[in-house]
Amino acid sequence: MVNATLNQSWIGRDMIITSSPDAALVGRNGLVVDETRETITMLENNREVVFGKNSIEFKIGGSDATIKGTLVRQRSEDRIYRNKWSE
Repeated sequence: MVNATLNQSWIGRDMIITSSPDAALVGRNGLVVDETRETITMLENNREVVFGKNSIEFKIGGSDATIKGTLVRQRSEDRIYRNKWSE
């Protein structure tokens, strides 16, 4: 299930932050509107908020699998079209 979530586009899907060194970020959620190599932009309460991937762990689209941002620090195009996921 984690591989299926990793190899899909996250834009337009719900995201919730489950872990971060900054406790104020934990629990924030919204709609993913953009993704770059280093960041994820989320629409939260009609406001765009940018998060660094290397400082968060999150869930996408109601999945039970937690994604570590440090492991997905590549362009979304590279992540989506990857045949195998290796850690």
